[in-house]
Amino acid sequence: MPQISIVIPNYNGSEYLKGCLDSLQNQTMKDFDIWVVDDASTEASQKSLVYSYPRAHYIERSTNGGFSAAVNDGIKASDAPFVILLNNDTTVASDFVEKLYHAIEPRPSCFSAQAKLVNMYNQTLIDDAGDFYSTLGWAFARGKGRSVADFIFRSNVFAACAGAAIYRRQGFELFGLFDEQHFCYLEDIDIGYRAKLYGFYNFYEPTAICYHAGSASSGSQYNEFKVRLSARNTIYLAYKNQLPWQKIINAPMMWLGRQIKRSFFAKKGLLDAYNQGIREGKEFIKTSDAMENKVNFTPKMMSRSFEIQWEMIVGTLRRVFNF
Repeated sequence: MPQISIVIPNYNGSEYLKGCLDSLQNQTMKDFDIWVVDDASTEASQKSLVYSYPRAHYIERSTNGGFSAAVNDGIKASDAPFVILLNNDTTVASDFVEKLYHAIEPRPSCFSAQAKLVNMYNQTLIDDAGDFYSTLGWAFARGKGRSVADFIFRSNVFAACAGAAIYRRQGFELFGLFDEQHFCYLEDIDIGYRAKLYGFYNFYEPTAICYHAGSASSGSQYNEFKVRLSARNTIYLAYKNQLPWQKIINAPMMWLGRQIKRSFFAKKGLLDAYNQGIREGKEFIKTSDAMENKVNFTPKMMSRSFEIQWEMIVGTLRRVFNF
């Protein structure tokens, strides 16, 4: 059994997939296998391409279930104690696997370690140096658009961006896989949140380098699908992971966050999509599917919620003051 399984979700990613797989062939650490999960792509099958690489497996879904369902299929099919999730529109440095593995393996309380995501087209700029969550209801990528030189130190983060991160399987076994009700967007914040409730932490590993094209599957940075689904998931994320007292004290900031987003998306012609997502989120949390996935809080988890709330407050300050 390999120490690591690399799971690559793929949806209409033929333009990028070969480059991603090629970059995994010259790794300094070889103790891994690869699982490409095709999420019912509409373009030609990539099965023959995938099987041309050693240690590679191909899973073809018959229906499109989104990022969460695709990576969950790969996680369940594999059996290594550590899982790397990697977007199809990435390439990685030759020591990427080794750096992530040696970062997480000796730290039993660490659930996930995120690589340094660098803009593929301007490699002086950060794409993501760790994900944070705020009382505004916003999740955001630290450092996006800033110099790579500003993010050279390892640091704790709220959650790892699932586009290039390693996860401890023990965590999945303890508190579950990615929530497929998210489909995509905020599912990595959600699982990082759950990890914290169970006593794990997540961190950013700057020595593991990944180059990311970005928005290869969903299109541009802002589009109706992404805006609507992200808005919906902000409602669901808070509903399932926060205690009643948190929801009460966060309500004014969540309201403010929505007004700021409305103003922003109105200027981009996407206000209707945003408002629709908020409505869908409020309706979804009334369903049995949402209720079934709500966290069952233990006394220890209730205590950890105070620490998480403080992290969300700091996350708000990070977002406002860009640090």
